[in-house]
Amino acid sequence: MRSVTLLPFLLCILLLGSGLQAHGQATDKVGKKNYIHTLGLADRVRIVVYQEEDLTSLTRIDARGRVNMPLLGEIVIGGLTVIEAQAAIENAYKDGRFLRNPQVTISVEEYAPREVSISGAIRNPSRYALPIESTLTVVELVTKAGGITDIGKGTAVTVTRILPDGTKKVFTIDVDSVIKGKKDTKADDSSLVLLPGDNVYVPERLI
Repeated sequence: MRSVTLLPFLLCILLLGSGLQAHGQATDKVGKKNYIHTLGLADRVRIVVYQEEDLTSLTRIDARGRVNMPLLGEIVIGGLTVIEAQAAIENAYKDGRFLRNPQVTISVEEYAPREVSISGAIRNPSRYALPIESTLTVVELVTKAGGITDIGKGTAVTVTRILPDGTKKVFTIDVDSVIKGKKDTKADDSSLVLLPGDNVYVPERLI
């Protein structure tokens, strides 16, 4: 009789526990910044083809985003994630009919220096290293650099980025709105993640 009486109570505990667990997972998904490394110039990578020791390669990505692979020659992996690069090399071996079902694993043995710069009306203008296994937003960089000066225009901070094809792209970020938590803040203003080589500039306000 006691086991029957306790059954509803135990079910309530289980349901409550699963609800808390689900809530924790949702919080993690919202709270954490997911970092996905993009392979770039001078990254030193180890490329292993399963059960094909002769095809193992330890090399650096060159200025054109290429690595030299046995049988394949040069292949572009710069600008790709590790998973995308693995798939690209697997497809190259299959398309060239060198291997029927290649399984490629890539690991980054040494990351190239990853820096961004910030200048203009900022308290500590300089070059700053990007964290290797996490992200850095414009707002976080501004904070790291000591904040915007009294004459800085925080509503029009620019990020200049050189794209893989050599062209420039400029983003304008309203840092002030993000810091003050304004409701009309644009998503890009708070979530734009800096990439190596980005140049951040804080203009002065017109007096």
